[in-house]
Amino acid sequence: MIHKRLTYTILFLFVSLFSFAQSATERFLTPSDTLNKPRRNAVIISEASLAGITLIGLNQLWYVDYERSKFHTINDNKEWLQMDKMGHVFTSYQMGKFGADLLNWIGVSEKNQLIYGSTLGFGFLTAVEVLDGFSEEWGFSWGDIIANASGTGLYVGQQLLWNEQRILLKFSYHETMYASQRSDKLGTGFFERVLKDYNGQTYWLSLNLSSFFKEKHIPKWLNVAFGYGADGMLSGVSDENNMDFPSYDRYRQYYFSLDVDLSKIKTNSRLLRSVFEVFNTIKIPFPTLEINKNRCVFHLFYI
Repeated sequence: MIHKRLTYTILFLFVSLFSFAQSATERFLTPSDTLNKPRRNAVIISEASLAGITLIGLNQLWYVDYERSKFHTINDNKEWLQMDKMGHVFTSYQMGKFGADLLNWIGVSEKNQLIYGSTLGFGFLTAVEVLDGFSEEWGFSWGDIIANASGTGLYVGQQLLWNEQRILLKFSYHETMYASQRSDKLGTGFFERVLKDYNGQTYWLSLNLSSFFKEKHIPKWLNVAFGYGADGMLSGVSDENNMDFPSYDRYRQYYFSLDVDLSKIKTNSRLLRSVFEVFNTIKIPFPTLEINKNRCVFHLFYI
């Protein structure tokens, strides 16, 4: 009997603590109706510290191996079949969306969310671009700046036009055979290759159907997605290939698929909504039609 009471007592305490923790988490994640100064101060300090540490880290770990130079610009718009530019658009969009959501959580007005939050990605990536400008290996790229502005504009434009994100920018990645052949350019480990192997990257414009066709009986979470990728690249431009590496046919890839907008899935849990927001940056695998200059391919589940 004593053991049974002890078991019930422990179980009761565990459930109570779990419920309290869950309730505290829900309160913490709930956006404030008015300006929450403690949250604001915490966000300002955290963002400033993180940005400073990141830029210093990039300067010491990334640029230190290359010679410094006077500030200069480069025209790299023809490199990697513009896949690197798509990466800039995606990063700027996602950072801007995160910045606006963060200010919404603080309790900042919608106007200031757009002014100070959605420009987070553009501001940070511009600072990185300035560092590139002082590196002999790279240079300040106006093409990158335009791509950064496009990502920010995609978010801001939709908020001004519809007050919601009907068109999401998403990402997917699959391993390719090219990375092992040119690891210095395309990365050595999985996570490095996700960032550097443009052959395995796909960027998607994911359109929410119910947002555009409100009178139709369409599931609110159902999207159609249009993707862009490229293949056959061991270097930025084709004439960089030499006898040390195989020469492949470089070509663009266009995709059509279905997708899921996780933010449209109904739930009362703030924690679950936050998890959905994180994973909503990734394209859900679905049957996909690929069109390129060589052929038309159907993928049962394209990643």
